[in-house]
Amino acid sequence: MFEDSPAHGRVTMQDKHINEQFLYQGARGAAIRILSRFERSDSYLDKLLEHELRTGGLSHQDKALLTELVNGVTRWLAKLDWVLTGFYHGEFEKCMTPVKNAMRIALYQVMFLNKIPPAAAINESVEIIKRIKGDKSAGIVNAVLRNITRNIDNIRYPNQEEDMVWFLSVMYSHPKWMVKRWLDRWGLEYTEELLKANVNRPSITLRVNGLQTDTHTVEAWLEEQNIPFTKSIQHASSLLVSSLRDITSSDMFASGHIAIQDASASMAALLSQAKPGMSVIDLCSAPGGKAFYVAELMHNEGSIIALDKYEAKLRFLTEGAQRLGISILEAKSGDARTFQHEQSDIVLADVPCTGFGTLSKKPDIKWKRDADDITKLIPLQREILQNAASLVKPGGTIIYSTCTIESEENEQNIEWFLQTFPEFTVDPADKYLPADVCEHGYMKTLPGKHLTDGAFAARLIKKS
Repeated sequence: MFEDSPAHGRVTMQDKHINEQFLYQGARGAAIRILSRFERSDSYLDKLLEHELRTGGLSHQDKALLTELVNGVTRWLAKLDWVLTGFYHGEFEKCMTPVKNAMRIALYQVMFLNKIPPAAAINESVEIIKRIKGDKSAGIVNAVLRNITRNIDNIRYPNQEEDMVWFLSVMYSHPKWMVKRWLDRWGLEYTEELLKANVNRPSITLRVNGLQTDTHTVEAWLEEQNIPFTKSIQHASSLLVSSLRDITSSDMFASGHIAIQDASASMAALLSQAKPGMSVIDLCSAPGGKAFYVAELMHNEGSIIALDKYEAKLRFLTEGAQRLGISILEAKSGDARTFQHEQSDIVLADVPCTGFGTLSKKPDIKWKRDADDITKLIPLQREILQNAASLVKPGGTIIYSTCTIESEENEQNIEWFLQTFPEFTVDPADKYLPADVCEHGYMKTLPGKHLTDGAFAARLIKKS
């Protein structure tokens, strides 16, 4: 609990925290600290960022800058590192982690944030490294970054004629294995469109909660707040905004008039065609978005069991339901592969997946996962589907959904399921959803084509 210190012989964890706050002060310092922790651990970037935003004592402006820096550097990591490697004398990858991240955030500002003067961006990183690592490391950071700014228009990137995979990997900042996989599957034109969509700053989608209000009221409120928005083409009660801008701390959010939910997730829930009085089991529920929308479709009449493996996540379900005015949801902890209950009208199986449809919102996924993760997840996904089959009534519905674009996790799992459980059939998605998000009977959204996350959903009916 305590360690020796020169001043008093002991130093508490609080002292360490205060010292760290001094060393990594401000939005840029916090960004370096978060990125360094992310690089050295298995932590999810959004959890590290959420904790800092909640406890760091930053102003609204600094919170916005911190969020931009952390997500931006992670989104463009491969391109930033390509440039830094070319100018760093020695092996950039062997550079100390905080020093690497100080250079990355400065270079991100130089290359992608036009409103911040390059000199200011560089000076901030230099001063932070001076506090953390001393004058020598700060001098290296300063020299590398200023050399880059002098030569920014003459940087050489991989030659696309010689190696298209390498070129796309660096220019759009994706792992080479992922680029090659998508090129083989979709060809150059759509792969490049997909890569571009993944490195764009994402819009945030607000779903209007019909239990509490209507779309017209929410639109009027957004206009009053001078928050630009566009209506989703595919889903009538979804509105796209460029940033949250404290929406989550607004009365509109607190009173449950709106939820944050991508239109692809809303459409997967809509595919359930849930009606008042039905019974529903949501096997992988937390944080609850699909279950909440299903409750709205049911007019808050009937029953929903919202299951999650981790008991700590149940509060997201109960608190979210309460905020949205939902009283029919019961949160339970349990394993989606083995959970037993009397059969229900609808079973939602929003299974754990690679998340490759959400890379613009969660850029860390592309650096944390590899190709093996796809095949590793398939047995789990199939076990959940298999259990869902036992939980649904004859004549009832399973909604299988993911937020990935990989066919092994999507169509191939459904093909396996239909062969294994011939008592089920696919009810075509285009009976319930716009045709442009449907393909071969399934809901299928793709980044760059639908202004949504990449997602998949199948409506499976159990024969009576």
